[in-house]
Amino acid sequence: MLRHRARQGDPMQRELLRLFAGRKGHFRLESGHHGDLWLDLELLCLRPAQLRPFALKLSQRIAEHSVDAVCGPLNEGAFVALLVASELNVEFSYAEPLSPQDDALYPVKYRIPSALRGQVKGKRVAIVNDVINAGSAVRGTFFDLKECGAEPVVIGALLVLGSSARNFAAESSVTLESLAALPSALWTPAECPLCAAGVPLDEERVSMGNRLN
Repeated sequence: MLRHRARQGDPMQRELLRLFAGRKGHFRLESGHHGDLWLDLELLCLRPAQLRPFALKLSQRIAEHSVDAVCGPLNEGAFVALLVASELNVEFSYAEPLSPQDDALYPVKYRIPSALRGQVKGKRVAIVNDVINAGSAVRGTFFDLKECGAEPVVIGALLVLGSSARNFAAESSVTLESLAALPSALWTPAECPLCAAGVPLDEERVSMGNRLN
């Protein structure tokens, strides 16, 4: 179930979207999908004081799910998750990306560090990310939390792009909470119309490691 409660034109949503530096083009994302939108997420936490009101709002949504802990995927997702955990006064953990194993979709796996795996076992956990597009980081964190014996009960994000996050939350029987949502074009490489039209990939974004997931 997706619970995005900001209405179009909502002042808070407008302010949130100003924190994201976006550009149009042809990009390969961490998930292996191609898309036409890139967000420079590294800039999101440049001024933490500007981010804190949104973390507070997201924490109020997540508080309804009675979580014991918050877990976020590195990098920026974990920064947002730490702010939310602080507001909720619950435990914080994070998931680290591992090197891709192949060129298939969702090649990047995520793993909770060894010292934290026992800490999340048996606990109701909120997975918090900054932006969810194809959902590579959230999916990886979800599956490893399950491996640790944790119970992911809600996925929270400042911004959700497209429908992939909603579909994954529904398949996984968890609620998806977001402060803002925008449409997003997302394709497998074989179905990408930009590739078919001969539009080259933005190699700068590819070399930076496909951060938007």
